[in-house]
Amino acid sequence: MSETPADTSPVVVVTGANGLVGEAVCRALRERSATVRAVVRCEGAAPVLEGVEEHVGDFADEAFAREVVRGADAVVTTVHPMGSPREAQHAVAVEGTPVLARAAAAAGVERLVHLSTAGVYDRSAGVGDVAEDGPLLPDGSGDYPDTKNATDAALAQVEGLTTVLVRPPAILGTGESSVWNTLRPAEVRDGERSENPAKTWSWVHVHDLADLVADVAVGAVATADDPARGPVAGATTPVLVAGEAATWRDYLGTVCDALGVEPAWTDDEVWTGQLLTDRARGWGWAPRVSLPEALAELRQGIPG
Repeated sequence: MSETPADTSPVVVVTGANGLVGEAVCRALRERSATVRAVVRCEGAAPVLEGVEEHVGDFADEAFAREVVRGADAVVTTVHPMGSPREAQHAVAVEGTPVLARAAAAAGVERLVHLSTAGVYDRSAGVGDVAEDGPLLPDGSGDYPDTKNATDAALAQVEGLTTVLVRPPAILGTGESSVWNTLRPAEVRDGERSENPAKTWSWVHVHDLADLVADVAVGAVATADDPARGPVAGATTPVLVAGEAATWRDYLGTVCDALGVEPAWTDDEVWTGQLLTDRARGWGWAPRVSLPEALAELRQGIPG
């Protein structure tokens, strides 16, 4: 992808800057010479990087939101309390995130990049490949997809922004809060090892995800009147981002092998399609981390 010119220094607000994705995005933004306003809830939690300014507060607080977006060029939102009670997910994501979006629009911020999820799409057995216009899961499909879909819909109602909904599947990358490198392997260790080995396991490495988010935020991906070429100016554009094709045999097999346990393979009917990333690639993005590299990193981080 093209880089931001050296003589510009866009200002980008990043919520959840201490999380797996948030920290990676902060680093990717600094590589593009952006000044980062890292929003965290606790003092001292932001990444310690030159050009990263820590802002402690609640982005759902209107006064704080107005202050942190003043003079910014873009906002990146990464916070969703996955695994929390539905009420907490709704309060933080569905109600809180639009507060920041409205403040950004009122302040004249150009772009909002929101970390959504590919989990909003129907990927049940028999469904083929999935693109951005694929059918979304209906309400009642679970706390996480329900609140993610509701957040996306709420952000689409905020006028005055070019909004990009970045939709990744499983995010690989090392870190204590990493679901797929840390938390899920712990569950496998505790006995959760059942899956059809042929089931599609869609994934993306956090560094590749952060590259796309950062390029969109700093404007390295130009707006266009066709979403195949770039975010549509003044509208809401979803974009899928995923690495090379993989199955649960790849992921669960690697985790079980690292732990020295046997998977419990099933023959359940499962989704075997792929997430189509033509749109992201049309914007100039391509993953750099291969499946063998990502699985080697995963294996290395799992204590035997």
